[in-house]
Amino acid sequence: MATNEETRLAVRAYVDYLRDLGVYDLYRRGEAPVASEQPSALELEIAQEPATAEKPVIAAVSTPPPMPVREAKPAPPPAALPIDDAPPIESYDFQEKNMPKPVSFDLLMPLPAERIAPAQKAEALQAIQNVIGDCTRCPLAYAGRRKIVFGDGDPNAELMFVGEGPGADEDASGIPFVGKAGQLLNNMITAMGLKREQVYIANIVKCRPPGNRTPEYVEASTCSPFLLEQIDVVQPKVIVALGGTAATYLLGVKQSLSSLRGSWYAVRGAKVAVTYHPAFLLRDPRMKGEAWKDLQRVMAEMGLKAPGKTQ
Repeated sequence: MATNEETRLAVRAYVDYLRDLGVYDLYRRGEAPVASEQPSALELEIAQEPATAEKPVIAAVSTPPPMPVREAKPAPPPAALPIDDAPPIESYDFQEKNMPKPVSFDLLMPLPAERIAPAQKAEALQAIQNVIGDCTRCPLAYAGRRKIVFGDGDPNAELMFVGEGPGADEDASGIPFVGKAGQLLNNMITAMGLKREQVYIANIVKCRPPGNRTPEYVEASTCSPFLLEQIDVVQPKVIVALGGTAATYLLGVKQSLSSLRGSWYAVRGAKVAVTYHPAFLLRDPRMKGEAWKDLQRVMAEMGLKAPGKTQ
């Protein structure tokens, strides 16, 4: 068992780590963003019983004393295509938190000059995973993570799904979307006329946030460049952003899902559609019909037909 001195040194090292990242003020104030969605009577035509799962309660953790906050440089405008004119419903104010706004993936770095050949994509993805290694780049590495959840699926997939982050089942297995939400996503993929093995699945962050909370800005911005590299390797034709967090960091905007749904966006040479996260659909099955509308738009774009339909 660790001595008091060993514990003190460990805490001190973690505080120094947060100070080096400049995120101590974020963890001191850190209110989570709040989103709201209006329910619909429609249901997704997928055989899936709604399930509920209680999230563990996170114990309060003492925080370091307030420190000066580095002034955030204004972010360039997002590179996404125009969206419908609708007021945002999110209550999170990045400027008030002394944090930069999310930046679209198209602005993080230019597209690769040379595209990776299909036969080399699996090896290229493995190289990215090797670089990640036993990652300790952000606080999620110190928050009880068991396994890093890199990605899963066909390296040559034309369709890619991007979620928020791993849950408990994913943290245990190291594979994205294998829990209740993953079962629903599998059914959604099947309803589109595809198999899970034919698509590629990843998340904004690759480590489970404590209690399945929304990833903090420093966590998402530290980890998302690896997702950017995965997208550049896979080169999907269409990306489906599952939920608000995925849409925020893919597109570089902070808007309600209701204002982002129904339009196409351009990210890393792929078309992006926004829909609800499967975990949200489990909590509110009435919104499954709206999600099915989004998937039907993706199917029409990719020329996919639902099973049993020949026209």
